[in-house]
Formats: sequence, structure tokens, C-alpha cells
Amino acid sequence: MLRTSKCQLSRRTFLRGVSAWGAMVRVGLPPLAAMFNSNGTAYASTGEAVEPRFVFWFNGNGIPEKYWIPQGVGPDFEFTPCLAPLAPFRRDIHLVTGLDSPAARLPGPGNSHYPSMSALLSGMPYTGRGAGGPSFDQILARKVGDRWRFRSLQIGVSQECFGEAIQRNMSWVDRDRPLPPEELPHRLFDRLFGVRDSRWVDRQKSILDAVLEDARQVQKHLGAADRQRLDEYLSSVRELEKSIASLPPEYRQPMPRPEEGADHRDWPRIAKLQSDLLVHAFASGQTRIASYMLTKCQGLARFPWLGHTSQRHHEYTHNGVETPRGMRILRDICRWHVEEFAYLLGKLKSTPEGAATLLDHTLLLFVHEHAEANTHKNNNLAVIVAGGAGGLKTGLHTRTTGTLGDLYLTLAEEVLRLPVGSFPTATKKLTGIV
Repeated sequence: MLRTSKCQLSRRTFLRGVSAWGAMVRVGLPPLAAMFNSNGTAYASTGEAVEPRFVFWFNGNGIPEKYWIPQGVGPDFEFTPCLAPLAPFRRDIHLVTGLDSPAARLPGPGNSHYPSMSALLSGMPYTGRGAGGPSFDQILARKVGDRWRFRSLQIGVSQECFGEAIQRNMSWVDRDRPLPPEELPHRLFDRLFGVRDSRWVDRQKSILDAVLEDARQVQKHLGAADRQRLDEYLSSVRELEKSIASLPPEYRQPMPRPEEGADHRDWPRIAKLQSDLLVHAFASGQTRIASYMLTKCQGLARFPWLGHTSQRHHEYTHNGVETPRGMRILRDICRWHVEEFAYLLGKLKSTPEGAATLLDHTLLLFVHEHAEANTHKNNNLAVIVAGGAGGLKTGLHTRTTGTLGDLYLTLAEEVLRLPVGSFPTATKKLTGIV
């Protein structure tokens, strides 16, 4: 049984219980007023400021620049068709374009996606087996250390199984050592909440049944607003259980190879579940660092929910550019990517944390391995930086001449306050970001 005082709750307090199968269940508490000082800017139990979180978000196959990159710079830029889903978050984002990825042009094995992906993640050339060094998120995770339950989380959505490790993985602990993303919501749920029994999807009761007594004990020490917040949070956990349990059985099966057809996946539904679970992990203080791989590098998916199934994504990026209709299809695909990113921003922004929100305490970085998809460009890369962590400037479109490494070094040291010291391809910090 956990112990609390009426005045203070530890930021990483868990409700604990034992499930019907003897497995330990742990449900992290959401940010409650009882966890913070009187003005909501620091933790009451330690006096420490709220730690910023980081999300490294990836979509493969580049972008159609004419539909993605705004013409204007500064605060008055107009949202392009691909970026339109971010319009409600104008004050929460910073578009950065013109970045270079010089390591992607170094000679090496494989098609041009391979060195581009390795350079994007690690700033190092492709080895022939994987990334040339640790990915940016793992460099940050090392600096964060083991104070959190998970040093980092790797989350995926697409279950495409084709190609090399560099196409399927975003996080690399070191050269040729990937950390595969968890692509199945029920497994990610089990990892976060501690239930490891394959029969959980079929159960009639909730994992919350195992922690009800612990929850009652906590509520005795909470004010009315915190009691309501805790009730809402536990209800959202139950809704997640139900949503995951309602997924069709085939989603848990290995995905067919692309040539055998792979159009039955309801990826938008999976993506939202994974985003919900990531927000739960951040809200309950289980990790500070996460990577989110919505699609694979050189992805071969079709998009039945968008009505585009005649070709696969990678084919559209090359064949589709030959016609106006093909370009509009690429526009639709990339806009869906941004819609899912916007969904995550909305969930973070709707989650209170102290005097602010989770989005105010998070830095998100949305990247691709290429710029213009058809030509596999490795200069004029366009990224989306989002959130309110660490004095990040937002509401802007900035055109720069720096490198990805310059951006990474700037975000790590100036926004997240993690002294990484250096990053391959970084020679300076970018001005105008913070």
C-alpha cells in the first residue's frame, strides 16, 4: 500500500495491486495539484522544476515541398495544405526549413534511403547494417539516466516487415544496435501498466479492479479538484483498455510482406491509441524520452482510409509526381501524417500539469529522412519543432542554413538543458530557435 501525506504526493507515485493472475499492476498517477508547489511550477516533494519531455517523431519518404513548405517566414507564414492540421497549434509550433544533412551524402552501401536515415538519426554514415552511432533520442536518454522507470520508450505504428534494420528502426543505442519500436498497443499497454498475460484482451474486468483500494487511500488525501482529476484519469485508462480490446484479432498477427498485400491495417486507429499511451506515460512520470515511428523509412503502405490504394507510398513519391493527381495524393498522405502529429499535440495540450500543460513541458521534433521525396534531397530539410519546453520560440517559420546536427545540439542544450557537448555534423548553435 502506498503512503502519502495530505500536503505532498511524490511525482512518480503509483497505484499498485495484484491482478487475478498474480501479475503486478501499477497505474501511475496523473499530474495532481498535490504534487506541486503553491504556484504550480515545481514539485512540492523535492522543490525541483518540472522536467521537460522529448518526442522524436518520424515519417518516411520525404515530402512534396510545394504542399509542405510555407512561402513566408516569421510569424505571419500561411499554413500549406500539408500543414493545415496544425493551424490550431500555430502558437505551439516552430517550422524550421533549409537544414542540411551532409552525412547522408557520404559514400556507402544500400539505396539512398539508408544513408539518409542513418544521417538523420545519428549524424553518421550508414554502416551496411544500421546507423553509424547512437540516435539523437538515445544520446538524450543517456543524459537523463535511470531516474525514471523507463530511460526511453520506442513507439511504432506501421508493422511493415520489409527491408533492412535501418528502415524499420528509429532508435539506436549505438552503432548497429537498434531498439525496435513497440507497434502493438496491447503490448505497450502491458509495459506501462504492468500486466503481462496474453489473456488480458479477453477479460471482463479492468486492471483498475486490482488498484481500487490503493486509489481510495490516495483520494483521502486529495482536494475535490484532484479527486475529480484522478477519477477522470482512471476512466481514461479504462477507455483505453476497451479500445484496445476491440481491435480486430488480425492486427496482432505478423504483417504480410508488401507484395502479398498489406491494406487491412487500421493505422489511424492504432496511431491514436499509441499516442494516448505515450501521453499516459508522460503524465504518470514514467519516462522523459520517446521516439515515435508513424511510418517506416521507404514505407510501402497503401492508404485505404484516404482512398489511395492503386500504388504504395514509396511508389507514389516517384510515379505520382508525374501528374497533378499524383501530387495531390502525396499531399493527402503527408497531411494525414501531420493530422496524427496534431492529435498528439492536442492530447498533450489538454493534459494539465501544475500551472501549465504537458505540451508546455514537452519538446517534439517531427522529421523525415529526405526533403523532396522524388529526388531524395538531403538539403533544404523541413522539420517541425513543437511544444513549450525550455523557452522554445514558437509561432514562427524560420529558414536557416544550418545542419540537422546544429539543430539537435541547440535543442538538447538550450531547450532540454541536457549538456551533450557535441553531435556529428554540428558546428554551431542555431539562433532564433530559443
